[in-house]
Amino acid sequence: MTEQSENAPLKGIKVVDWTQVQSGPSFTQLLAWLGAEVIKIERTNTGDPTRNELLDIKDSWSLYYLQLNANKKSLTLDIKTPEGQKIMYDLLKKADVFVENIRPGAATRAGFGWEKVHELNPRLIMASLKGFNKGSRFANVKAFEPVAQSAGGAASATGWNEGSANIPTQSAAALGDSNSGMHLTIAILAALLQREHTGKGSYVYQSMQDAVINLCRIKLREQLMLDNLGALPFYAVYPNYKWGKAIPRSENSEGGQVIGWTYKAKGWGTDPNAYVYIVIQNKNKSWETIANTMMGHPEWATDERFKDWEHRQLHKQEIYPLIESYTKNYDKYELTKKLGEAGIPVGPVLDWHELENDPDLNEDGSLVKINQGENRGEFKTVGMPFTMSNYKPTYKRAPDLGENNKEILSSLGYDPEQIEELVAKGVISKVEKPHNPRTKVIKD
Repeated sequence: MTEQSENAPLKGIKVVDWTQVQSGPSFTQLLAWLGAEVIKIERTNTGDPTRNELLDIKDSWSLYYLQLNANKKSLTLDIKTPEGQKIMYDLLKKADVFVENIRPGAATRAGFGWEKVHELNPRLIMASLKGFNKGSRFANVKAFEPVAQSAGGAASATGWNEGSANIPTQSAAALGDSNSGMHLTIAILAALLQREHTGKGSYVYQSMQDAVINLCRIKLREQLMLDNLGALPFYAVYPNYKWGKAIPRSENSEGGQVIGWTYKAKGWGTDPNAYVYIVIQNKNKSWETIANTMMGHPEWATDERFKDWEHRQLHKQEIYPLIESYTKNYDKYELTKKLGEAGIPVGPVLDWHELENDPDLNEDGSLVKINQGENRGEFKTVGMPFTMSNYKPTYKRAPDLGENNKEILSSLGYDPEQIEELVAKGVISKVEKPHNPRTKVIKD
């Protein structure tokens, strides 16, 4: 055993993963990267729906599946059969964590609700990941990523307040899916630590709506401020906006008592992402540094319109073109270096081609390569989103459908003849490798 595996934080933890698509698999993959043994329960013959969604290479599982299920084991199982239910029960008796994100109420109806699994294994931690909270009037509503963003307050606060783009807008970040998985990770780690003190497992419930609301907590702050003040000076629409009961869309404002905005950089005419984001902090010194030291316009620092934070907020629409007259002369990387060295908060707008090939991100483990073999070969994915001084995960390929059936069932005491009988009865399915055409892209 290597020193790395010895130091794995979740070494010895067994996880039964009855999840699919993104929210649950993102969570269980992180547990696998932390050293847990993760057994992914998949439907016989078909498996996780993402295996064959958004296909780009012939006879290869999709990147959608591969980037969320690395380092796991796959067991195909028909839960509805008596034999399948027994196998599931046997797994749960030996597991530390059981997580499901199937339709609300379906786990209980199938015989795997909290009361039953707690009776089977009092030390087992069970987790359910759903769209909405228990008891919510939307509790039985099926939730996808944009549903969670909409119900969690992200969409109503994102976008623009004028023109045809004035509609609630979802973020490209997976606030409902992977974010929910990250929140559930925190909860499960807390439950495992709690078990050390109590000796008993607990039931953890995570809603996608709650996860989005938690990331949008500053919007509740702003809603309360609006209730009290009737207007929000730090919003992009201030001062010439007809304020209503709810906060408006944030456009490109920073969300604090500063002036943050996106500015054109050199090349913006041909590159849609040739921009930088610059924050003007509320202290006059920050404004003076931008005006005098960086941009060579000392008259800005003495202009009555910009003399203090309050006045700069009143006239920010006049500030934007002044700063942009400077930023358009330099590329975004040069701007980031120059302004950053002067202590001005600044960052380049990086597109995903740049991120995919960023030397720092590829070097430090933010992006990692996994060799899936066969037609896919090596592919790139987002690695563990933090580092530890004494542990670094070993990134392994995602399993074929049912690849670990024999291994897992053998560990439960099934002999080869019994396993073949389970295949014949349809309780489990044969191991399947990907066999798909490349998705046709219609460009007309």
